[in-house]
Amino acid sequence: MLVSKLAGAAVAGVLAAAASLAIVTAAPADAAVTAGCGKAPTLTSGTRTISSGGQNRSYILRVPDNYDRSHPYKLIFAFHWLNGTAGNVAGAGYYGLQQLSGNSAILVAPQGIDNGWANTGGRDLTLVDNLTALLESDLCVDTSQLFALGWSYGGSMSYAVACARPGVFRAVAVLSGANLSGCSPGTQPVAYLGIHGIHDSVLNISLGRSIRDTFVRNNGCTPQNPPEPAQGSLTHIATTYSGCRAGYPVEWAAFDGDHTPEPVDGTTATSGSRTWVGGEIWRFFTQLPSTTPSSPPASPSSPPASPSSPPQGGTGGCSAVYRITGQWQGGFQAEVTVTAGSAALSGWRVGWTFAEGQTVSQIWGGRTTSSGSAQIVTNETYNGALGAGASATFGFLGTWTGTNSVPSAICASA
Repeated sequence: MLVSKLAGAAVAGVLAAAASLAIVTAAPADAAVTAGCGKAPTLTSGTRTISSGGQNRSYILRVPDNYDRSHPYKLIFAFHWLNGTAGNVAGAGYYGLQQLSGNSAILVAPQGIDNGWANTGGRDLTLVDNLTALLESDLCVDTSQLFALGWSYGGSMSYAVACARPGVFRAVAVLSGANLSGCSPGTQPVAYLGIHGIHDSVLNISLGRSIRDTFVRNNGCTPQNPPEPAQGSLTHIATTYSGCRAGYPVEWAAFDGDHTPEPVDGTTATSGSRTWVGGEIWRFFTQLPSTTPSSPPASPSSPPASPSSPPQGGTGGCSAVYRITGQWQGGFQAEVTVTAGSAALSGWRVGWTFAEGQTVSQIWGGRTTSSGSAQIVTNETYNGALGAGASATFGFLGTWTGTNSVPSAICASA
């Protein structure tokens, strides 16, 4: 694979910028097949464009040979490195997973702005959201089998995805990464594989250990200092953490090498065809069953009643802002941000009425009920408690015909 090294000065600038990023929160969603299952797809392999965040963004899509519209496929995002391109990733077989997957996965390589993943204002997460919605609406995807991986800046973007979309992505593989693209909120479990060189001259291995430990904590694993190979050994050591929550493993592979995505044991040379990295990633992803693990136990208290109409009035101790984040023929993606007022909330309930026949097909970060055009969303167990002025965001996929205007959303405490 042709790879480019991150420039030290560029990395320093990215590290400084990452500290100020604020990224939209997402939350777990139930496993399901998508709207694209059973219908003839319009998307085909190749370079394509999508409107995201007011910009035209590009990506390269790889649809499996002999695609079966009735078979739910894995969906894998592969992010390029700084000054790399989606073409580099696709040309090298998506970090080796194109060959290893044997036509069992849909592969997508997005293109970063300025050949990087600064994720300014969450723009790159919005691209991931929009691409996910588009691909799931047109192709048959198993929603419990979404994965992300990347090297260097691409690994950092994969880490940001794990932090921000824990209920959407099942696992990530971070190769020689760091916290460059942000991590918010970064509190929920995601299966995590980290791979890093012990004498990485661009992103020191300490940066990789730090982001790994985010998911050691989130996944409930027993903390440890896993063994790493000695310099000069020309080998790698892989460690599986113990004590992790069922279904959320953490693995760490340290190798005697520098900043590369394709180390080879026994030599200082690198090779995309002889590296062990792709095999480790594919094994890690495929060990995870096609079912999203259960969420943490709910509170023993009874859930709030599901009203048949949206809450009335605008003085319920919170406010809600509804925003369409992506739209295509027949489908759309939206998010609603709930903000507590001057007092803390122990729970919230948001309602609105669709005036033009829209429907909600999949939701994350909230629990939905509907009665005709009336929509009600209540908080999940982990995002209902909000301090004064604090916010939570839920998102959803929906369908529309004709017109898709923004409804007025009303929030009340629950």
